[in-house]
Amino acid sequence: MADNRRHLGAAMRAPRTLSRLVYYAAVVESGSFTAAARQLGVTKAVVSEQVARLEQEAGATLLSRTTRRVVPTDAGRAFHAHCAAILRQCEDAFEELEQTASSPQGLLRIAAPNDYGAAVVAPAVAAFARRYPDCSVALSIGDRTLDLVAEQIDLAVRVGWLQDSSLQTRTIGTFRELLVCGAGFAAGIAGLQDPAALEALPWVAHATHRDTLQRSFLGADDARRDIRIRSAIMIDAAPAVHQAVAAGAGLAVLPDFLVAADIASGRLVHLLPDWRLRTGGIHAVFPPARYRPAKVRAFVEVLLEVEKRRQAVAGPAPA
Repeated sequence: MADNRRHLGAAMRAPRTLSRLVYYAAVVESGSFTAAARQLGVTKAVVSEQVARLEQEAGATLLSRTTRRVVPTDAGRAFHAHCAAILRQCEDAFEELEQTASSPQGLLRIAAPNDYGAAVVAPAVAAFARRYPDCSVALSIGDRTLDLVAEQIDLAVRVGWLQDSSLQTRTIGTFRELLVCGAGFAAGIAGLQDPAALEALPWVAHATHRDTLQRSFLGADDARRDIRIRSAIMIDAAPAVHQAVAAGAGLAVLPDFLVAADIASGRLVHLLPDWRLRTGGIHAVFPPARYRPAKVRAFVEVLLEVEKRRQAVAGPAPA
């Protein structure tokens, strides 16, 4: 019990005592209170007072004062050796912290959804790793929303419509939802012109999306069609929905970044191009913090570059 009280007392004194070590070390290394004060940018009285309080707390005389010079006592010399080591460790710690803040390094933990994670974030991670060899990356791909603080995630990419949150965000880009089906399926519904006809057709629905069985379409004249779809297949990952639709299972609403290449190749068909679905956001999401590490800032810039290239290649949503 006595040892615990002693450790607690030392911990409570530490912030005050550590600051006084700086004054004490300056006096020993410069040889006078005046020189130490000049070096530290304070008055001689401040240095003298702090050293006197340090001696009082230590219960020992640390300095021998003469009219011409101040020299440490035997106890003071031994104490100074420890002080110098402590202050060097503090300086090293701050230098390491500054380097971490200014130069990307260390492990970067990222979370991203299945669809955008595979299509865009994974290539961005590859580019980031090439550019910053002092960094390593742990990328978690999945549609479950993770607790960034509890899971120690540095950065999450979220696609869609963000809920109110205390998390910090930065918009990376936007995407459009597109109504698609396989080429063979499209041949059987040629002439489809109004979203109302979609209610009678089979759909492949994304199980993790909110209101996945309800869709709203806007026409060129802003005419609105609200429909309720019939789910033939329910799947909980967008890439699997994508593959099922390409195999002819039915219709689906999927993001443009996931299906643009297949539409361009003819593997998928963009249905009802004159009717618009929602436009959503692509966001980088961070845990609350006053400062973001350099590795996080650097990855966001790489991700922005990759997303801009995707948008430039994709151009307008395919018809």
